[in-house]
Amino acid sequence: MTGRLVQAGAPGLRAVIYARYSSEMQSAASIPDQVRICRRLCDERGWEVVEVFADEAMSGATHLRPDFQRMLRAGEARRFDVVVAESLDRLSRDQEHVAGLHKRMTFLGVSIVTKAEGAISELHVGLGGTMSALILRQLAEKTRRGLEGRIGKGKSAGGISYGYRLDRQPLPDGSFTTGDRTIDPEEAATIRRIFERYAAGASARTIAIDLNRAGIPAPRSGGKGSGRWSFSTISGNWKRGTGILNNELYIGRLVWNRQRFVKDPATGKRQARPNPASEWIIEEVPHLRIIEDELWSRVKHRQGAIREDILAAREDNPGAPHVERGTGPKHLLSGLVACGCCGASYIMISDSRYGCSAARNRGTCSNRKTIPRMLVEERVLGGLRDRLMHPDLVAEFIAEFQRATQSERLEALAARGEAERKLGKVRREIDNIVTAIANGMFHPSMKAKMDGLEAERVDLEARLAEIPEPDPVAIHPGLSEIYARKVADLVAALNDAETKPEAAAILRRLIGKIVLTPDATAANGHAIELYGELGAILSLCDNGIDTNTKARSVATGLRQVTLVAEAGFEPAAFRL
Repeated sequence: MTGRLVQAGAPGLRAVIYARYSSEMQSAASIPDQVRICRRLCDERGWEVVEVFADEAMSGATHLRPDFQRMLRAGEARRFDVVVAESLDRLSRDQEHVAGLHKRMTFLGVSIVTKAEGAISELHVGLGGTMSALILRQLAEKTRRGLEGRIGKGKSAGGISYGYRLDRQPLPDGSFTTGDRTIDPEEAATIRRIFERYAAGASARTIAIDLNRAGIPAPRSGGKGSGRWSFSTISGNWKRGTGILNNELYIGRLVWNRQRFVKDPATGKRQARPNPASEWIIEEVPHLRIIEDELWSRVKHRQGAIREDILAAREDNPGAPHVERGTGPKHLLSGLVACGCCGASYIMISDSRYGCSAARNRGTCSNRKTIPRMLVEERVLGGLRDRLMHPDLVAEFIAEFQRATQSERLEALAARGEAERKLGKVRREIDNIVTAIANGMFHPSMKAKMDGLEAERVDLEARLAEIPEPDPVAIHPGLSEIYARKVADLVAALNDAETKPEAAAILRRLIGKIVLTPDATAANGHAIELYGELGAILSLCDNGIDTNTKARSVATGLRQVTLVAEAGFEPAAFRL
């Protein structure tokens, strides 16, 4: 049942204003201007502005905008009656999102009004969404055409590669040139050093460690990068042309349009897709050359030899996982183990031992200790079996779960009870008026009173429909025993070749991270701390709970209580 849609022209409504500008290229003053226009519209119609939502430098092609999402939540809480914006495209430029917003607000009884279009209807949603989609496509095509023109002139199409800096020259009109680059002598010397060392036989990992030890700033050290050299910064991806050793700009060749970006409609995030070589745009820019052809050829020859060795090794071992095929973690705890000294990941530095990736690949951590993979797995499994299965810990968690769910249930019951009491009162008043009319006591004022009561009844019934009947809190009395049996079964399954893949996937969901810290007094020279989710562990027990009791699902109903952050679950981490 939907809420009653308020009349957009009625005075006394609670209004919220939404404003947005799409990129940092636009002026931030756009937000106050939009708000001022919307406030004037609200004043003219006698509406009270209760809140203003604004997203700065956010594209209208995505709905994952912080204040836009806050506005939706406020609507769900029925804190306003009308949404006001400068125009429909300020709310969204995506057809799907515009239609979804209109549908949701209509269900909640909220109107959408803009200065440009007035009250928004299905017609505006259809035509406006189509026009916004066309504008976005045209804008993308114009942007691409402009960038292609800059490439044709040998200018930058966005971003400056390591080894160069902007070269802005004054123009007669007082402005400056844009997109021109010049070689940075210090960074160019570092690039030559990298190429020469690699051609001489040094690995990308060794070069990265030496550069970090020498204190040479890495690319993007003042921006989003880590500020440290890594082997991937140097070797990159030869197919995509990324990495210092694959940047053809260093030999005076500007290559553009190697890849394109598409946006995932579910997340709003962009994903890179490679373009065929026939679509690449290549311009010769000899004034930007840093590396001579002979040195470039030697590096490419060595890279090719390494790739041939890798391909030959794969032919000898066809069952080995290929990184580009996304086969998932190779080992039980891959990606979960971290260094207690620097926080970097512990990785396989040989076929059997873990070591700190920062110490291994960047030389920025002093932790050179290694530990056999099998020993880490044995100690972690032992910790799960002996520590997480402790009866006192499980009992305390179950008690806390019961307290939390009982509190939520009482809140839901109170909200339903209040709405039901109001609805009962309204229905009695309606019945009294109907009875009076039947007895010949009609008065013209009764019609207005009846209309108001009917509207209130519809609204209360809609609220009740949106408040679910709280499920009874029921915990299986033998949950602790079920839990212990399930974890024991998990350990056994990890030793069975047929069930190991599935059991390993379950185990990885139980563990948040594993921290390894060098400690001469600890077993194998490492202290190990295990961080996990008791909620995920208890979800193993679902199959042991009697579904006829209609208990709340332990897997979905409980709050995920970490072993390291919640009161009542000390110590802060399990030392194994």
